[in-house]
Amino acid sequence: MLRSIKNFLYFPIARYFIFFAGIYLRRWNPTIVVVTGSSGKTTLLHLLESQIGRRARYSHKANSSFGIPFDVLGLSRKTLFKTEWFRLFLSAPVRAFRPRPQEKIYIVEADCDRPYEGKFLASFLKPDVVLWINVARTHGMNFERLVEEGSFATVEQAIAFEFGYFLEYCQGTVIINGDSELMKKQIERTKAKVIEVKRDKLELYRVGREGTVFVIGGRSYLFKVLLPEGVFYSLMMCIRLMELDSRTTRALASAKRRLRGNDKDLCGNDKDESLVFNNFSLPPGRSSIFQGIRNTTIIDSCYNVDLSSMAAILDMFAKLDGSHKWAVVGDMLEQGKGEEEEHRRLAEMLASYDFERIILMGPRVSKYTFSLLDEKFMGEGILKRFIGPKETLDYLLENLQGGEVVLFKGARFMEGIIERLLANKEDVAKLSRREPIWEKRRRNFSL
Repeated sequence: MLRSIKNFLYFPIARYFIFFAGIYLRRWNPTIVVVTGSSGKTTLLHLLESQIGRRARYSHKANSSFGIPFDVLGLSRKTLFKTEWFRLFLSAPVRAFRPRPQEKIYIVEADCDRPYEGKFLASFLKPDVVLWINVARTHGMNFERLVEEGSFATVEQAIAFEFGYFLEYCQGTVIINGDSELMKKQIERTKAKVIEVKRDKLELYRVGREGTVFVIGGRSYLFKVLLPEGVFYSLMMCIRLMELDSRTTRALASAKRRLRGNDKDLCGNDKDESLVFNNFSLPPGRSSIFQGIRNTTIIDSCYNVDLSSMAAILDMFAKLDGSHKWAVVGDMLEQGKGEEEEHRRLAEMLASYDFERIILMGPRVSKYTFSLLDEKFMGEGILKRFIGPKETLDYLLENLQGGEVVLFKGARFMEGIIERLLANKEDVAKLSRREPIWEKRRRNFSL
């Protein structure tokens, strides 16, 4: 009942904030670049920021029907407790008339967690440029009603159509993943110029503990962080945006630059052939590397979990050097009626890798994923399952010997487990979900 009331009031309350955000946005009148897709939005946002820098404003930690108007108005939720809302309601009208920013570009991350959200945000932003990375079953349970009503054949089609509103309201140029047929079917809805990026342009992908390299058009693009191969699409979109011959390009012109590396890049090329993203960084929970207890290495990729992002991270992990690889894999939430199917597909995926240990955590992976994997690994000591994070932590503390590389990917308070395994406790500040409400929830799970 409470969930139904929240869903019913979601957009009516959001309209209050978006009304005042619209006043401020019209006064500001920036070039608006929308970054959207089921996953990878934050990575692309930070790629753009690494190249454009302070010449633009960015919607960090805001991508929803509430988060974006809050970002426009300069509002924020600090504790995530309900008592904050009184302050937010009173502040919105005043914030609509505060001084305008000096930046002429607004780069905003936009999501579609539920039906109508794409149209709601797209009609508000009316973007000059849209960068659409991908489409997957993230928040799929929210779109099942549309399939049951016969509006769409699959949940994925319903989600793609909702993202398609950003194309429909785009004023200038759309850059999309040209390898997705679901996305390409939405192109007919836009009058904007469309640019497709395709994987066949990727000449080489290599990932190691020293970083990641992509080779495109004979040039190496270097990153000092771990990135899955699918980030190629985001990198290409960043490149294509900087090449646009439009109002946006004029705003970005002074931001274009080449960052030099050392004498040789990771592929052995001369530095003149490389573009090093020295200014690129990612928020917590996106393949961050930490030194763990007993000389272990921890890869924290517990943020944003669906099957497509799970596949991307597991594939990246498999390509890393090292023989003692442990994968701690948790539930994928909000999958709706496709929950069992998605978790069984996860089992097939995990079975294809040669990990030293697979540790499943959560009721869904324990119910659907474990049984299929157990048929392959029975008696080998490779597979373990636990329902809660405390049991998983206890197992890791007891069994890690030293030298293991441990990947964390999935839901159910994994950041709380990682916190207990860090060698340097100052690294706790670099983990996700540091707000008081999450600390309270972790304590409830004895973390």
